[in-house]
Amino acid sequence: MLKIKPLALSIAMILGVAACQPPAADSSSAQNNNAAPAANADGMVNIAVNDTQCEPMELTVPSGKTTFNILNNSARKLEWEILEGVMVVDERENIAPGLTDKMTVTLLPGEYAMTCGLLTNPRGKLIVTDSGFKAPENLADMSKLAQPLADYKVYVQGEAKVLVEKTDAFVAAVKAGEIDKAKAMFADTRVHYERIEPIAELFGELDPAIDAREDDFKTVTDPEFTGFHRIEYALWEEKSVDGVKDIADKLSADVKALAAEIDALNFPPHKVVGGAAVLIEEVAGSKISGEEDRYSKTDLSDFKANVEGAEKIVELFRPVINEKDPALLQTVDSNLKTVNDILAKYKTADGFLPYDKLTEEDRKNLATPINTLAEELAKFRGTLGLN
Repeated sequence: MLKIKPLALSIAMILGVAACQPPAADSSSAQNNNAAPAANADGMVNIAVNDTQCEPMELTVPSGKTTFNILNNSARKLEWEILEGVMVVDERENIAPGLTDKMTVTLLPGEYAMTCGLLTNPRGKLIVTDSGFKAPENLADMSKLAQPLADYKVYVQGEAKVLVEKTDAFVAAVKAGEIDKAKAMFADTRVHYERIEPIAELFGELDPAIDAREDDFKTVTDPEFTGFHRIEYALWEEKSVDGVKDIADKLSADVKALAAEIDALNFPPHKVVGGAAVLIEEVAGSKISGEEDRYSKTDLSDFKANVEGAEKIVELFRPVINEKDPALLQTVDSNLKTVNDILAKYKTADGFLPYDKLTEEDRKNLATPINTLAEELAKFRGTLGLN
């Protein structure tokens, strides 16, 4: 196991692993974009992304808390991430064309990478200089968090183990050309990934390889587009698996690599506790539109798995949350019941109704309580002193 000194403010050690890197930035572009100003008059740092790179490709900021103002200079949804090695420190996904999003993050001195719009674009460089900032004393009572953190790791490891087993069976069906069988296995296999997505997303190379969508690439046939959703496209749209058998093998290998990395990872407490909100925020922010499982229409299965993942975090941290804010816990429990009751209406003998069978009114009725739940879960980190 290789370890690197953590640069981002975190309570836990983070595993460093070797991984493939995107192509290096063109030297002329990098030179033209160096030495960006540290901050605007309002203290925010501007960064833009387009279809090919970050603008600029290199930023320098002082250590401590920084707010980034991220502009999407393209005609498609893009993302921006700060990475420490292959670990995602923080990110903003699905930034709408022509619009900006803000992200506040606390960083310690060192050098980070930036994901610039598309996953296949060259990465930018973020240099954090030493401003004398000192990390504040941990406000969380780690003695009370240690056991739920350990139990959550066991839960995630168990889900990852089943994910490996079911992915292998799914891949075998794909490679055998058994399209109907593979289709039937698709949603049931993915639930084990969706339940543990906050941890999977910490791995900035494996998560996109396994779970990226068409929107992350220039075209659906981009050779860099791999994972579940590329195979989903082959099964439902191309109705042929002839072109994705190598991708299926890669998916199997990537899922096994993810399970191994999870085994070695010291789970960051703020990522775990915040993961309950992240799971529901993803549903509220983008998945509710049906953009994730757009070919198979199995979105409701993903929604349910995301809710189950959030419920597990609530269950494990219930005693410490109840001690700090019992009213918040009661509100979250009530909101979870509301969301689960709505999802139950669409349950079928072998899963859920296809998402395109829901009316606009159905989707609206689901979106409102999901947004409310996400807002309440987002309070957990602050409640436990992990902001």
